[in-house]
Amino acid sequence: MTRHTALHEEHEKLGASFTDFGGWDMPLKYGSELAEHRAVREAAGLFDLSHMGEVWVSGPDAATFLNTALAGNLAVVKAGKAKYSFILAEDGGIIDDLIVYRIAGEERAESRYLVVPNAGNAPTVAAALAERAAGFDVEVVDASAETSLIAVQGPAAEGILLDVVRNEDRGAVTELPYYAWAAVRIGDVDAIDVLLARTGYTGEDGFELFIPDERAAELWRLLLATGEPEGLIPCGLAARDSLRLEAGMPLYGNELGLDTTPFEAGLGPVVSLKKEEDFVGRAALEAAKEAGPSRVLVGLKGLGRRAGRGGYPVFAPHEGGTDREIGVVTSGQPSPTLGYPVAIAYVEPAFAEPGTALEIDLRGKREPFEVVPLPFYRRKD
Repeated sequence: MTRHTALHEEHEKLGASFTDFGGWDMPLKYGSELAEHRAVREAAGLFDLSHMGEVWVSGPDAATFLNTALAGNLAVVKAGKAKYSFILAEDGGIIDDLIVYRIAGEERAESRYLVVPNAGNAPTVAAALAERAAGFDVEVVDASAETSLIAVQGPAAEGILLDVVRNEDRGAVTELPYYAWAAVRIGDVDAIDVLLARTGYTGEDGFELFIPDERAAELWRLLLATGEPEGLIPCGLAARDSLRLEAGMPLYGNELGLDTTPFEAGLGPVVSLKKEEDFVGRAALEAAKEAGPSRVLVGLKGLGRRAGRGGYPVFAPHEGGTDREIGVVTSGQPSPTLGYPVAIAYVEPAFAEPGTALEIDLRGKREPFEVVPLPFYRRKD
């Protein structure tokens, strides 16, 4: 059964086109996906991310437990900060990539984390964490069903947030670093308590607001009204995908999956092989690191006008007198910001050097691409 977020009626009122994403009926776009993309690059966009999961982990053993359940070292994360991590299968494959916020932890007994998995994987991650918690003094609570998540992304995002938070919380907004969170209140009468994060997925500055479902529509409308003079518009999954592609950020189901290790995806530094805990998938990753990856993730810049798409084969032209398939595209489309096609692909390591000439087979016609460093786009600070 397709699920709806608490903001579904708001999207309908705005004339959104919907699509299924991880079992959720989500806005694909509200009008022009190109206009939505450009709004985020030039002003601001408002996203409903309430299909994401929220799993609370608390208790004296929370840090040790997460270091056993996840690939990163969460014990070193200070309260108020966040860390990108993975939950892995025993063979090192990625069950999901996620963000972990340390909510409290100065005192061991009060240690508390918020784990945010991807939409379609949220039930799987919650179940895996609950199963892996056996033997630890922790409580794992899946709050996904009653939590909404709204994101404001773009260069005008901070200013918009400053216009809605209480005066005493303005400093918390301006001083909030990347991959950190703060508790703020929005409005003075019947204020909305918000867990405000600054983690982003578009390549721009921006904020994510975690709130109870029952206050979601109210906050959505307030942000739209406040941000409209600054150029803020609602944005759907189409713009979110083109933005994250330009920013070189992986998407689970495209660049990441059970058949992928963090080393193949170029995300080896996320994995902590120095921590003491024997986390799930550790032995497999140690062996994989020793052997080296058989494929690596690269960026491809189109030298023509046609774009490669996910699943299209990548060829090394005239290698050894002939050409052969050496990889596959995971994501690709024309870049609205850069004006040329871009793609992310897994290729054999010998063809991963920037400047390497490759070709993508676009349904029987080869198009030239060049390996380039990721990300394709980096904002000017």
